[in-house]
Amino acid sequence: MLLAAGAGRRMGRPKALVELAGEPLIVRALRTLAEGGATPVVVVLGARADDVRALLPAGVSAVEAPDWHEGMGASLRAGLAALDGSGSGFGTDAVVVHLVDLPGVPAAAVVRLAAVAGRDVLARAAYGGRPGHPVLLGRAHWPGVRKAAVGDAGARGYLAGRQDVVLVECGDLADPDDVDTPEQLAAFRERRRRS
Repeated sequence: MLLAAGAGRRMGRPKALVELAGEPLIVRALRTLAEGGATPVVVVLGARADDVRALLPAGVSAVEAPDWHEGMGASLRAGLAALDGSGSGFGTDAVVVHLVDLPGVPAAAVVRLAAVAGRDVLARAAYGGRPGHPVLLGRAHWPGVRKAAVGDAGARGYLAGRQDVVLVECGDLADPDDVDTPEQLAAFRERRRRS
């Protein structure tokens, strides 16, 4: 699942529509999930949903979070509801939740995280031992995550302090920094140019 509903106020436009090397971040993030073996892929839309939807490749399911302006929690609730809905046809035991503003996270991180998937599993990519994204949520946890997902914290409240969250080290694979502002995007571009 890709969360891509925000307005990107600090960026000046929805981050899903921001381009990096001529490619919208939404396309880059969806490719990361697909190449990482995450299927089916569901993207949660909100701000400028029609503009973002026009960029989606075939085979990607889109769901709109009507209360997207409340923050990431609303997007996560909407995405889990779509995956959990009766007759949805998704039938998955776990979901990898990725964010549109993490262009430095490659498919290899998704593969590594998905390797621990299971109905009762909670896992997070870690960078030098520090928890980050993407996050893997086993289906058994979806009701609790949906209840706890408020504001801009997403699953953070549900995961906080739990001893059963598996940390999957991805620091050797990824740049975990998000790009919330034009300055952060420019810094990311510069790091990529130098590497």
